Formats: sequence, C-alpha cells, structure tokens
Amino acid sequence: MFLSKKALSINPSLTLGLTARAKAMRAEGMDVIGFSAGEPDFDTPSHIKEAAKQAIDEGFTKYTPTSGIPELKEAICRKFKEDNRLDYEPSQIIVSCGAKHCIYNAIQATCEEGDEVILPSPYWVSYNEQIKLAGAIPVVVDTEESEDFKINPQLLSQCISNKTRLLILNSPCNPTGSIYTKAELEALAQVVVEKGIMVISDEIYEDIIYEGSQHTSIASLGPDIKALTIVVNGVSKSYSMTGWRIGYAAGDKKLISTMSNLQDHSTSNPASISQKAALAALCGTQEPVREMVLEFRKRRDYMVEQLNQVPGISLTPPQGAFYTFPSVIGILGKSFQGQTIENSMQLSELLLNKAKVVVIPGIAFGSDHHLRLSYATAMSNIIEGLNRIKAIANKIWEEN
Repeated sequence: MFLSKKALSINPSLTLGLTARAKAMRAEGMDVIGFSAGEPDFDTPSHIKEAAKQAIDEGFTKYTPTSGIPELKEAICRKFKEDNRLDYEPSQIIVSCGAKHCIYNAIQATCEEGDEVILPSPYWVSYNEQIKLAGAIPVVVDTEESEDFKINPQLLSQCISNKTRLLILNSPCNPTGSIYTKAELEALAQVVVEKGIMVISDEIYEDIIYEGSQHTSIASLGPDIKALTIVVNGVSKSYSMTGWRIGYAAGDKKLISTMSNLQDHSTSNPASISQKAALAALCGTQEPVREMVLEFRKRRDYMVEQLNQVPGISLTPPQGAFYTFPSVIGILGKSFQGQTIENSMQLSELLLNKAKVVVIPGIAFGSDHHLRLSYATAMSNIIEGLNRIKAIANKIWEEN
C-alpha cells in the first residue's frame, strides 16, 4: 500500500495515545487516574442541551451554509464586540468543526510549500503537525520559564525571515496557562505590523482565567494589527462542549471566504444541531461558565501546592486554562529500580506503569523538562493521583 510522504510525516498524538492506553488499562480492571484530559469534566449546561433538543424536534437537521448559520455568525459578531472590542461583519466570520478545524483552514489558506510559521514553545501539539500538513516549516522558538513561557519582541524579530508567513499565539496557553498582557501584545504587534506577517491568535481558553488576569485579543490593539490577525475561538472549553465540535474564526473577508471554500470541499458545514447549541451558549446565561472557573481555581490551587512539595518538581501557578506544566528537571537523570529516567516520556511511562497515573510528557509540547497535568477532573482524583506521584518521587530520591 502506498501512503503519501505528507501523511507519514505527521507524528501521532502522544496525548491521545496515552489516553487510549489508560482506557485499555481501565477496561482490564486497573485503577488508573488520568491527568491528560483536554476538556472540562463538567456537563454541558442544561439550557444549551435543551436548545439542541429543540432543534432536533423542529427538524433542523439538514445542511446549513458552509460557514455557519446567519444567526450564529451574528451572535459571534456581538460576542467579539462586547467581550473583545472587535468589530466584525458576518462575512468576516466562519464557523467550523472545532477551533482546531479553524486553525487548520487558516494555515492551509495562508501558507505555501516552504513558507515559515513561527511557533513559540511550549506549544499545543497540533500546531506543529498542521503547519507541516500545509507544506510549511515550523520555526520553533524556545521561550523561558522565567518569562512565563512567552515570546518577546526581540526573539520574534530574530526569527522573521523573508519566508515567514505566520506567527501563532495562544493566550491563555495550552499547556502552560500563561496569559500575555496588553503591553506584551502591543510590543509584539508592533513587530508584526512592521514586518507584515500574519498572526493566528488562538483564544479558545479566553474565559478560563484566574486572579484578576485579563484577556486581551491582539486584534483589538489597532486597525493595522487587526487586518493581519485571524482570531480563533469556540465553545468547547468555556461551555464544556468539546464533543459538539463548534469553533469559529474572524478575519479579513477575503481570507475567511477562502477558508470557507476549503471547508466546502472537506467537511461542508458544522453539524446543524451543534450550531443551534452554540447559539444558546453565546446568547444565554454565563453563570455556568463562572461556576466552572471557580471550581477550576480550587483544583489549580491544590495541585500547585501539592506538586511544589514533590521532590524534584517545581512550578508557578498557571494564570489560565486548566493545566499545570511543572518542571521535572530535578527528577530527570535519576534512576528508578535500576533504570535511568532520561526524559519526560520515560517519566510519563513510569508514572503510568508503576503509579497508574496518566500525565502527558512535555516533549509533546516541545519541552522535555516538563509534564502536563490537567485538573479537569474531580478533586478526589486529583488528591489520589498526586499522592501516587509523590510516592514514586520519594522512592526515586531514596534510591538516589
């Protein structure tokens, strides 16, 4: 069987792979605790589910316009206006099958073979592979933990070449939870405008922020940067609607039209019923979002406190999203039962096999000195899982 070089160049998702292994272990009766989830563990709010049921009862089960139903696009425009101080027309909006789909369409629409895309590291796992699928080259820029894993104007300027097409920004960030301040974004925007490159601003975790941190969309900082920015968001994280698969993007009218043409010949429209549910999410009460964030903060505080007590592990509290990204450099290089733990993948395997705890190795996000732990799981699981991690870490230090 012949398989294309492009398809074979894509790495499998370590996140999905470890999650699948954990499910298989649970099916065998093992007590496995997962810190791998990239989705809220809360149910979709009831008013959103009712809107979907109503759509089914009313027969809203046919094709819709590829780029989304008009009323949803209008609601998205209102959301951008009210929450982000951004003015868009419905013709500048596309609704896709998740924010991931929006990003894929945006990269495909803007990049050609040999173009370069600047990707600050640590990064969400799919960015790197989506860039390669477009035939473009990921220019991975390592950021410093001491600077909250953020790219700065100097680093950005150094990486821009005559082949640079895009910069990908993710704030709040998966996996680090870092949030760019308005001042930091203004400094980056100045470089972007001066060099004339484009930005994909992934803002899917916009509503999940803590301690008075404020989300700013880089597109809101002036007409010049807005014209160069593709803003990506969706309902998956804020409304616990991951399985509904609705994301949306805003940008230049011609670019959005091109993304819609791509979508015409790949997925066509997102599910009609899911679009009605997303409409209810954006237009209905936001109280369930606030309640979810309060619970996430409690879990985050506990996880940060406990992980900082584990020998060889350290981290600062994430400002947003629902992940911690602790440094495990104090453990790497040590041995356990005669085997040296050389990297984050080996440490993740050890925790899965010996502690029955699933964590994601930092190498999946471009940083081999870290692990990603999601706190989108019940507090009881967090308590037990962290106790297991502590027990393994203590044994490592006893042996060394």
